[in-house]
Amino acid sequence: MFSNYLIGLREGLEASLVVCILIAYLVKTGNKDRLGPLWLGVGLAAGLSLAFGAGLEFGTRQLTFEAQEAIGGSLSIVAVGLVTWMVFWMKRTARHLKTELHGKLDAALAMGTGALVATAFLAVGREGLETSLFVWRSVKAAGDGAGPLTGVLLGIATSIVLGWLFYRGALRIDLAKFFKWTGGLLVVVAAGVLAYGVHDLQEADFLPGLSNKAFDISETIPPDSWYGTLLKGTFNFQPDPTVFQLVVWALYLLVVLTLFLVPVGSGRSPATTSATTTAAATAAKGRDGDDAGRQARD
Repeated sequence: MFSNYLIGLREGLEASLVVCILIAYLVKTGNKDRLGPLWLGVGLAAGLSLAFGAGLEFGTRQLTFEAQEAIGGSLSIVAVGLVTWMVFWMKRTARHLKTELHGKLDAALAMGTGALVATAFLAVGREGLETSLFVWRSVKAAGDGAGPLTGVLLGIATSIVLGWLFYRGALRIDLAKFFKWTGGLLVVVAAGVLAYGVHDLQEADFLPGLSNKAFDISETIPPDSWYGTLLKGTFNFQPDPTVFQLVVWALYLLVVLTLFLVPVGSGRSPATTSATTTAAATAAKGRDGDDAGRQARD
C-alpha cells in the first residue's frame, strides 16, 4: 500500500503544482476571467486519464491468459520507461518549472481560448496518462484487493491538499529535494514493477526461463503473511523470482539509481572545466591588454 500511496502522492503533486502555477499566474496577470477555459482543460485531462485507466482494467478481461500476461508485461515495461523519464525530467526542471509554464501560458493567452484549453489539457494530461498506466501496473503487481487502490487514492487526495496549501501560501518546502527523495523511492518501486512485467512476459512464453528460479524463500516469507504482504505492497517483493527477473531488477536499480543520484551539472569533465577557465583567463588578459593600449594611446 505504501508504494501505491507514494505513486499517487508523487504523480498527483506534480499535476497539482502545474494547476496551481497556471491558476496563480492567470490571477496575478489580471486574467482571472480566463480561469474557465483553464479548468475545462484540466477536467478534460482528468477525464481522459480515468477513461484510459478504465480501458486498461476492463479492456483486457476478456482476453486469454497468455494475451493478458503479454499485454500486462509489455505495458509494465512501457510504464517503467515513462516513469523513469519523468523522474529524470523533473530532476532537471524542478527549479525552473514555473518559468517554463509561464512562457507557455503567455503564448496561449495571445492565441485565444482554444490554446488556453489545450495548454492546460497537455500540461495535466501527460501527468494523468503516466499516472494511470503506472498505477494500473503497480496495483496489479501488488495483488488484488482494495489496499493498493486505496493507497493510490489516499496519495492523490494528499497531493490535492498539499497543492491547495501551496497555492494559499500556507506551506513551503524545497521542491527540488522533495522530488529527489520521492524520485529515488519511485525508482525502487519501478524496479519491482519491471521485474513483475518480466515475469508476465515469461508466463506468456515471450521470454524464457520461467522455471529457472533464482531462489525460493516462500516458506520463510509466505506471500500471504502480514510481512510478506507488506514487502509485496511496498517493494513488489516476490519470494521466488526467476533468474531473469532478478538480473533485470538488479541492473535497472543499479544503473538508474546511480544516474539519478548524480547531482545535476556534475557531468562536466575536469578537462572541459580547465579549458573553460583557460579561455576565460585568456579573454580577460586580452581585455586588460586592450585597456592598457587605449590608455597608452590616450
